[in-house]
This record gives sequence, C-alpha cells and structure tokens, in this order.
Amino acid sequence: MKDNVFKSIRNASIAVLILLGVYVIVVSFVSGWDFMLEQLSKYWYYIGLLSFGFGIQIGLYSYLKNIINQQRVSPNVVTLSATTSTAAMISCCAHYLVNILPILGTVGIITIISQYQIQLFWVGLTFNFIGILYMLNKVYKFSKSI
Repeated sequence: MKDNVFKSIRNASIAVLILLGVYVIVVSFVSGWDFMLEQLSKYWYYIGLLSFGFGIQIGLYSYLKNIINQQRVSPNVVTLSATTSTAAMISCCAHYLVNILPILGTVGIITIISQYQIQLFWVGLTFNFIGILYMLNKVYKFSKSI
C-alpha cells in the first residue's frame, strides 16, 4: 500500500515537472526566453495550478492502475478503469490549449487570444478540477468494490 502511494506521488511529481518543462520549451522556442519569463512571472499561479492539477490526475491514475494490478481483478474492471482514465485525461488535457496559444499568436491572432487569456486559464482550471473529481470518484468506487 505504501509503495503504491509512493509511486503515485512520484509519478505525479514527474508529470508536473514534465508539463512545466514543456511549457518553458514551447513558449521559449515560439516567442523567446524573455516572453516566457514575462508570462511565467505574470501568470505563475495559473500555470502552477494547471500543472499541479495535471500531476494530481496522473497520480490518481497511477494509484488506480496499481490497485487494479495488485488485486488481479477481472478484465472488465481493467477495461472500465482504462476507459475512465482515458476520459479523465482527455477532459483534463483540454487546458493545454493555453500552452499552444503562443503558436497561434504567430499566425496573427495574438490580440484576440491575449484578450481572452485569463478566461482560457479558467476554462483549463475548470476542466482540470472536473478531471480530478472524476478520477477521485473512480478511485473511491473501485476501492469500495474490493
């Protein structure tokens, strides 16, 4: 049990670092290092919350997957949890549009996007929160059934 929790926390931490790394690389490559630093210092709380939420979802997914593997449950449960996890990951990944915005800005629509940047962060955070609740619900239901 402790090992499962440790692995889940480790995977969550790695996911947060990878996501932040991808953000830094993509924004720096597309818009330059100074722009990335400006955006990161201006919106650090949004970027941090999005990354942290993603890490939580990866941790919950990892935890659920490890519980399923340890319990040697039926293939139906594995299929259900895989489908559930996939749906949660798709819903949480919708906020990565925020990371693609600088690329879209190079096409000439940066003024439109920058007007709605905060709203897009909130949309991403909402999807993130829904994904976390969804994964928590699945972990709870699975734990209750074993």
